[in-house]
Amino acid sequence: MKGKGFIPATLATLATLAFLIGGVPTCVQAAGYAVFTQGASALGQGNAVTAHTDSPNTIFYNPALINKLDGTQVELGTTVIFSSREFETALPGGSTSNQSTFFPSTFYATHKFNDNLSAGLGVFSPFGLGTKWNENWEGRYLATKSELTSFNINPVVSYRIIPSLAVAVGLDVILVDATLERKILSDTLGIPGPAFDIGSKFKGDGTGVGFNAALAYDLSEEISFGVSYRSEVKVDIKGDSSTSPAVAPLNSKGKTSIRLPQQLTAGVSCQVTEPLTVEAGIRWEGWSSFKKLQLTLDNGTPLPPTQRDWHDSFGLNLGGRYRLNDTVALLAGYVYGNSSVPDSTFDPSIPDSDTHVFCAGTDLNYQQFKIALSYAYQLYENRTRNNSVEATANGVYKSDAHLLALGVGYRF
Repeated sequence: MKGKGFIPATLATLATLAFLIGGVPTCVQAAGYAVFTQGASALGQGNAVTAHTDSPNTIFYNPALINKLDGTQVELGTTVIFSSREFETALPGGSTSNQSTFFPSTFYATHKFNDNLSAGLGVFSPFGLGTKWNENWEGRYLATKSELTSFNINPVVSYRIIPSLAVAVGLDVILVDATLERKILSDTLGIPGPAFDIGSKFKGDGTGVGFNAALAYDLSEEISFGVSYRSEVKVDIKGDSSTSPAVAPLNSKGKTSIRLPQQLTAGVSCQVTEPLTVEAGIRWEGWSSFKKLQLTLDNGTPLPPTQRDWHDSFGLNLGGRYRLNDTVALLAGYVYGNSSVPDSTFDPSIPDSDTHVFCAGTDLNYQQFKIALSYAYQLYENRTRNNSVEATANGVYKSDAHLLALGVGYRF
């Protein structure tokens, strides 16, 4: 196991693992691996809820708006996400597909102390989901299974400065857990004999702390403006890599750090008629901070960085809520987002592309209860890979997803 290819291949493998801790899967309604599906009622409106709300999930979208929620309110929710991906290539037998199901869930609670001061707590998954490819597919040396789970524990406080203006600040405590599985060809490690595949797995976790701030301003009785910001968060990752069959130098501990991007959303809402409210919004994510990742082994051996060179991304959304009566409201929305992953570093672990999301849903109010149910279809534009980053798995990637979200709230 001491052939010439062993050390370089080991370094390349671990550097790739470091990258995948920070950017494992394709996600829903945002660039890179951010997730903006954080409430059923919001999803039904295309997440165009930065300037208006009647739900505790505004802790995620614009916590300054919790001043508009009376008393004490709680909300539990989950989203079932069915994602499908296809890879097409001209090589014989190279095409493949995969399907995945995920259940990102949320908890929100708000309390209004008086007309000026409100506080809340949110627990949600701002980054994550995953990809899984056939273990024998062409790109198995890049990725076979990639998963990332994150939880943000987000306490917030909102204060109304004047009747038309409220501001909010909060703390983001983000926990990250990531797993990568891929194949390594034995001869790249200098193992003598006929070449065979070695299963490689890396699992790591870490915690980071950031902050968020928001503003909500009523321009008039009908028109409102909102803006919400979440800071960049550095997460230090520690983990273990293992192989099957065992290759001793790859069974080791390592560490790296990732920087989760800044996020800024803004929106303007208008109450067109008494039952109809519409909102248009924009979203910016600072993925340009994701230039490269560096993994360091516990023994101090320096490893080459993994270049990513991502760029900032922008998105647009439009949504509406029409109240049929005191019990039923209808929701509809549309989201567009551009990809942050450049062609030069695009790979199947994050088959991201420009995306379109079409949303519909309903809010049901009964006494102190509120139930929200929404559906969305997300269509990714086809993405062609043709780069030299492990020059395999070049071809066309096609993806889409179905989302079904449920939220149950109670007002005390």
